[in-house]
Amino acid sequence: MLELRPETEEDWWEVEALYDLCFAPGREALSSYRLRDGVPPVAGLSMVARDSDGILAGAIRYWPVRIGAHEAMLLGPIAVHPTRQGEGLGGFLMRSSLEAARDGGCPRVMLVGDAPYYGRFGFRRLDGVEMPPPTNPERVLGLGFAPAAWDGVTGKVTRAA
Repeated sequence: MLELRPETEEDWWEVEALYDLCFAPGREALSSYRLRDGVPPVAGLSMVARDSDGILAGAIRYWPVRIGAHEAMLLGPIAVHPTRQGEGLGGFLMRSSLEAARDGGCPRVMLVGDAPYYGRFGFRRLDGVEMPPPTNPERVLGLGFAPAAWDGVTGKVTRAA
């Protein structure tokens, strides 16, 4: 049994340790980290999953960004502890957090990732949305919570003020 709840300040370093465990060294050199630097993750959308003993099993974070004059949420990173992989926890984190984003009035979410994996959650390639280099444009994906959520949204992705 897992408990999913919003990430708190007390979770920060344990979540960072999970990300260090799950991702290659130098993950903070990725272009998406420039958009996160000095910006806190979105409270209520950034979540942790803990087992009945309180052990961290997975985490997902969201960050506010701007695309031209438009607001969006940047999803990531998402990680599941290696001992809990293959249980569907990543999908559970995605679905639960996206539902919270939609219910909270977020118009659109973007990420940098593999289209075959994230496509099952409704993400599609974004044309005209430019992540800081060196990001492969094929990996810039978006999900809108309304049919026209991405209409006219183009330009460089920048940090939220």
